[in-house]
Amino acid sequence: MAAARARFGDRAPALVETTLLRRRAADKLPGTEDWLFTDEALQQASAAPVARHRAARLSGAVVHDVTCSIGTELAALRDTATQVIGSDLDPVRLAMAQHNLGGTVGLCRADALAPISRAAVVVADPGRRRGRQRSFNPRDYQPALDALLDTYRGRELVVKCAPGIDFGSVRRLGFDGEIEVTSVAGAVREACLWSAGLAGSGVRRRATILDRGEQLTDAEPDDCAVRPAGRWIVDPDGAVVRAGLVRHYGARHGLWQLDPDIAYLSGDRLPAGVRGFEVLERLPYSEKGLRQALAALDCGALEILIRGVDVDPDALRRRLRLRGSRPLSAVITRLGSGAAGRATVFVCRSSR
Repeated sequence: MAAARARFGDRAPALVETTLLRRRAADKLPGTEDWLFTDEALQQASAAPVARHRAARLSGAVVHDVTCSIGTELAALRDTATQVIGSDLDPVRLAMAQHNLGGTVGLCRADALAPISRAAVVVADPGRRRGRQRSFNPRDYQPALDALLDTYRGRELVVKCAPGIDFGSVRRLGFDGEIEVTSVAGAVREACLWSAGLAGSGVRRRATILDRGEQLTDAEPDDCAVRPAGRWIVDPDGAVVRAGLVRHYGARHGLWQLDPDIAYLSGDRLPAGVRGFEVLERLPYSEKGLRQALAALDCGALEILIRGVDVDPDALRRRLRLRGSRPLSAVITRLGSGAAGRATVFVCRSSR
């Protein structure tokens, strides 16, 4: 910083911050090497594949992004929508958007809760932080989710939300459309609310797995049996689990549940392109029993997956003191409910 300040004077902090933010944006938002950012705007911006997916769903529409910030959603929407406009209350972010988009999108300063457009589909990405703290209550969003829903009731509306948002609380606010959960590279990135007119027919929940090009909805069959483990255990993508579509996923791919309340699935063959865990041994969970089983299988590195039991994977791995040469996986879960429930461990070989 001292060298930068000596060369650029009072502009040095802004120049250094811009350089660091551009480096952070490189993977999340390719092609933005000359963009301007704020730290908060970059954190909240959708990853490019997620923004492109949303823009594709709005192909051919007239769209108004009422919280356009620095323009990341607009950059995707301008490639698919018939017409795009953006607005925001923050003059600094609007100036950044003007620079970032090169004047290709009409921008104006406006309050998201004071509509300035009529026929357009409204896209909103309310702020979800208060200072350094992340807000989980949708009424604490900026603007608040209930206020957004009330303001645009009767219009087509798309609202980006945190992936952990309580679906029940959204419904209690009067939202009756589709909730889509999207993942990229195995990580759940966001939930998105689509008003009823933009939702799929009969769809209330959707999981979209972008890197596999797979979508799943609650309008599909969910006839998924509960049976003991077969050859493979499958840990469904986080978007499927978060959207509450594990049974639907199992029905689509010919899998079954190990327990009706646990998200692991099993089958005798893996869905194409899906990572699975081939069962080598099943035993009641205890550290001693697991250590003996792993030693007999020459395990030296262990991946640990946990659901339904209170086990710290890192602490357990240290206590196991593995000395072998073979990489294995342990799937530890609870099977059965109430007094009949038991912690069980499956020692497995990963498919990749």
